[in-house]
Amino acid sequence: MPRGPRNAPGGLVYHALNRAVARLPLFEKDADYVAFERVVALALEKHPIRILAYCVMPNHWHFVLWPRRDGELTAFLRWLTHTHTMRWHAHHQTAGTGHLYQGRFKSFPVETDDHLFTVLRYVERNALRAKLVRKAENWRWSSLWRRQHGEASLLSDWPVLEPAGWPALVNAPHTEAELAAVRHALIRGAPFGSADWTRRTAHRLGLESTFRRRGRPKKEE
Repeated sequence: MPRGPRNAPGGLVYHALNRAVARLPLFEKDADYVAFERVVALALEKHPIRILAYCVMPNHWHFVLWPRRDGELTAFLRWLTHTHTMRWHAHHQTAGTGHLYQGRFKSFPVETDDHLFTVLRYVERNALRAKLVRKAENWRWSSLWRRQHGEASLLSDWPVLEPAGWPALVNAPHTEAELAAVRHALIRGAPFGSADWTRRTAHRLGLESTFRRRGRPKKEE
């Protein structure tokens, strides 16, 4: 499965995701989430990157990241995943029992126009979509909650102006077409944007294969 460029070029915005092995719970109590956010803060010190949005869920997490330089995205997420894994095993006394995450993170680039708003909403709406809260801003382990409570120390400004009434926009459901498009990008690692931007970006990053149909080609009769 395509997972995006190994050394993501700076300047582009990316959505990134990782899950626990077999979707087992990564976070079961508030202290687990707090510990993860501490690792995020440390990762920012070690490998600075602009975090536009994030949401930490019971068995996975999402980030929207805006690297400045090539390799920044990979360095940040690799350190974050490795350090969280080590600390998680130490806390649970399970060192040496196997992998915690499914593997390397998955990512896809996002065009910085309305497509970025769609992805930001998708990430910050995650807990609401999973019916963990009644309003997206009530999920404590997300960038939306942080901004609403004036605790945006982990976050950077967006490359686009935040629309008025953003929390209400996040709480509004996506259309079926929006969800299908985002999920396609998630599964395939394909660029998410307008048709022309998507083609140019796929060529630049060597992601043309993300547009090919899966499976073997049909035999000619």
